[in-house]
Amino acid sequence: MSGHSKWAGIKHKKALVDAKRGKAFSKLTKEMIVAAKTGGGKIEANPRLRLAVAKAKEANMPNDNIERAIKKGTGELPGVNYEQVTYEGYGPGGVAIVVEALTDNKNRTTAEVRNIFSKKSGNLAGAGSVGWLFTRKGFIVVEKSKAEEERLMSVAIEGGAEDLKTEEDVYEIIANLKDYEKVRAALKDKGIEWQAAEITMIPSSYVKIEGAQARQVLGLVEALEEQDDVQNVYANFDIPDQILQEYAK
Repeated sequence: MSGHSKWAGIKHKKALVDAKRGKAFSKLTKEMIVAAKTGGGKIEANPRLRLAVAKAKEANMPNDNIERAIKKGTGELPGVNYEQVTYEGYGPGGVAIVVEALTDNKNRTTAEVRNIFSKKSGNLAGAGSVGWLFTRKGFIVVEKSKAEEERLMSVAIEGGAEDLKTEEDVYEIIANLKDYEKVRAALKDKGIEWQAAEITMIPSSYVKIEGAQARQVLGLVEALEEQDDVQNVYANFDIPDQILQEYAK
């Protein structure tokens, strides 16, 4: 699953760059509003909000912005009513793609997402077409230089991790959703830094693609991620490291 590790690391770095430019704040704000609306404004009692706030702080979002977003979600301040929408489709080479969006206009977002798929050599499919290939998990990537395998294994498993895998230059920690925060806290408590940590959709199988087709897939994924209403994009591609590194620049 090394491709998943590298992709998670690249997305993490890009998210931090986007945050510095202020591009990420809108999406983080939407997530906090919806999290507070669906689970309440108390961070300690709302896991989804807790994770959203942690992401916002990692992106150096000001506390005032975070508080305003939560109050909009709870109704203490006026705000937009966002709807959660999931799209499924295929990219070049038959790569399965799942797109999660938060929108105040489903018709507009659906049209824009469909247009992106069409322009980037993919196609939007019906609900359930590829979602069955993915399982939502906590996923943490730790560089080998940051921890010894035995120690990391001990800390992760004691924290509630489901599995730890060794790849070329990183360790991958997999956790159930209910244990993800505990695993993160255990690593933080022991001073173990991670390259990326996220709730993600891990595919059960991967599609190996190379060359121009691989670049087409990355172009499609990037275009979807840049759409204002899209929060997350998941795909089951297996792309050579060299092409992934080109994309990361």
